[in-house]
Amino acid sequence: MKAIKLRIQKFSRPLVILLASAVVIITSMVVANATQTITTPNAASISYNLASGATSAAITPAASKPVLVMGCCATEGGVGHVSLLRLPGTLIEWVGLEGFSGPSTTTTTAGGTKMPGTHIVWINFDHDVDIQVASADTIQIHNAHSATLAGNVTLIW
Repeated sequence: MKAIKLRIQKFSRPLVILLASAVVIITSMVVANATQTITTPNAASISYNLASGATSAAITPAASKPVLVMGCCATEGGVGHVSLLRLPGTLIEWVGLEGFSGPSTTTTTAGGTKMPGTHIVWINFDHDVDIQVASADTIQIHNAHSATLAGNVTLIW
C-alpha cells in the first residue's frame, strides 16, 4: 500500500507542474486575444482671418479616409460640420449640418464634386462664411461677409 502511495506522489508532482503550465498558457492566450488597440486620431487645426471676399489657401484633407471637418466663426458666432471623403484626383464628397442662422432650423448639407467654389458647409451665423471645394483634392474657406471675420476649422481623421 505504501508503494502505491509513493508511486502516486511521484507522478503527481510532474502532473501538477504540467497542469499549471497548461493553465498559464491558456490564460496568456486569452489575455493576448482580449487586448484592444486604441489609436490616437490625427488632427489639423486651421485658424482663419479673412477680409471681405477673401479665400484661404487650399487645405488638403486625408485621402480615402473619413474626415470630420468642423468650423466656427469666432467673430460673430456660428458653427457647422461635415463628414468628408476625398477620393484622390476624383472628387470630394460630404454630409453634415449647416451653421444655425436666426429663426430658421438647422439644415443638412450633402454632395460630391470637384467643381471649385462649390459650397460644402456654412460656419458662421449669417451664412456668408463657408467651406468650399477648391479642387478634386482640396477645400478652402471663403468669406462673403461685408467685414473681416475670423475663426477656426478643424480636421480629424
